Amino acid sequence: QVRLVESGGGSVQAGGSLTLSCAHPDHTYSSILTGWFRQVPGKEREGVAAIYAGTGMGFYSDSVQGRFIVSQDKSKGTATLHMNSLQPGDTAMYYCAAIVSSRPSTDLLTKPTLWPYWGQGTQVTVSS
Repeated sequence: QVRLVESGGGSVQAGGSLTLSCAHPDHTYSSILTGWFRQVPGKEREGVAAIYAGTGMGFYSDSVQGRFIVSQDKSKGTATLHMNSLQPGDTAMYYCAAIVSSRPSTDLLTKPTLWPYWGQGTQVTVSS
């Protein structure tokens, strides 16, 4: 059983920044894609970003492209989501997730049901 441990999140005013980290031992393996999804009550879970452990390549949804950046520290099995220029529309519960993939792509962010491993979630609140 892969265990993902999230940290970070919190509350910030619009225009501010927050960082989310996801620690899981399997992020040291090249074929692991670690991603972040967010969800607000009554809406479907939305994929926002991911990073492929093997290459360090990041994948982003249109809604966060240019504002969010992913990074990793494979030696620590940690992936990090740097969220900048936050807006009230970014308010949500954010979940870290992981999937084994030989063909990582942005398309996987649109298919949350394919991801087998999930963290417990952390709240991000952006006030105007």
